[in-house]
Amino acid sequence: MTIFKHELRQGKTSLLIWSVSIAFMICICVLIYPEMSTQMGDVGAMFAEMGGFSQAFGMDKINFGEFIGFFGVECGNILGLGGAFFAALLGISALAKEEKEHTAEFLLTHPVSRVKVLFEKLCAVFAQITVLNAICVAATALSIAFIGEKAPIKTLSLLFLSYYIMQLETAGLTFGISAFISRSGIGVGLGIATVFYFMNIISNLSEKAELLKYLTPFGYTDGSEIISENAINIRYLAAGMVLLAVGVTAGFIKYAKKDIK
Repeated sequence: MTIFKHELRQGKTSLLIWSVSIAFMICICVLIYPEMSTQMGDVGAMFAEMGGFSQAFGMDKINFGEFIGFFGVECGNILGLGGAFFAALLGISALAKEEKEHTAEFLLTHPVSRVKVLFEKLCAVFAQITVLNAICVAATALSIAFIGEKAPIKTLSLLFLSYYIMQLETAGLTFGISAFISRSGIGVGLGIATVFYFMNIISNLSEKAELLKYLTPFGYTDGSEIISENAINIRYLAAGMVLLAVGVTAGFIKYAKKDIK
């Protein structure tokens, strides 16, 4: 597992910065809830009646005045976007950086198959995403305990699980794309994560665009649906797992036969 350990060492600074930043923002969001809770009833009613805006962010399905509704919208967007960006950056740079930094010729001349290289790099990407989510969960639990708020454990668990899976899918798809490029793909990775996010917003605005829910990993992280149904949408989740498998498989096939520059 030499490559796996090397990838973790190489990415530890980035992982620490992203984890602390996202966890800190979630903590701040939770900590300000008691100060805002007295006004949340009126604010929630106002948001629920804002037509397309309410539908886009699911505010028409949940009570924004309750803690879980507030958390699903505010903290959910922080972890959703932040986690998606981090996962996309990890995935898109996993393979492309070897050619960009001219380290591929050193790595691939060692007595190790390309499949093993790919497998260990993918495991390192998933491991970093796991660490980031573990830190965010711990920070959230401490923040909720600090303000003395009672939150539904099952619903919170489903929210965090959905975002964790979403990040794995985003990383897997961008990992596959990384095998097809040989230069820095930071812009591509961030662009893909952003497109996924807005695809979900568009699908919330119109029933005719529901197909987009099957194409974006944000489809099964919709906090309003998870909170109201107390479950993750299995249809969208299954479609996401298929896309994850396709992305990773395509990356393995391409990189195994790729002519490294």
